[in-house]
Amino acid sequence: MQSRSRGSYELAGRELVAEGADLRVQVLTLAAGQAIPWHYHSEITDQMVCLDGPMVVETRAPRQTHVLEKGERCSVPAKTAHYVHGKDGGPCRFMIVQGVGVYDFVPVGG
Repeated sequence: MQSRSRGSYELAGRELVAEGADLRVQVLTLAAGQAIPWHYHSEITDQMVCLDGPMVVETRAPRQTHVLEKGERCSVPAKTAHYVHGKDGGPCRFMIVQGVGVYDFVPVGG
């Protein structure tokens, strides 16, 4: 999978589980107070599965808030701005599966 940008934000942990020409699977850990800032991807869809939480995935257009407990998942289509954080600023850990397309991290104002 080709990457254009990973963005610049702090994570407590990033574990690459698998990566091929058309798939990337990672486990991301956010410590209390950390977040993945508002951004979107031009081509890929993010599939997120909560491993430890709760965690929150907020989207724009459509504006939605997904609160995920352990084992729950959600999908964020390409070109949809999203923001990921632990509920009430707490820690969380989740698996993210990203499919076909060039990975880019396009920041969006909060």
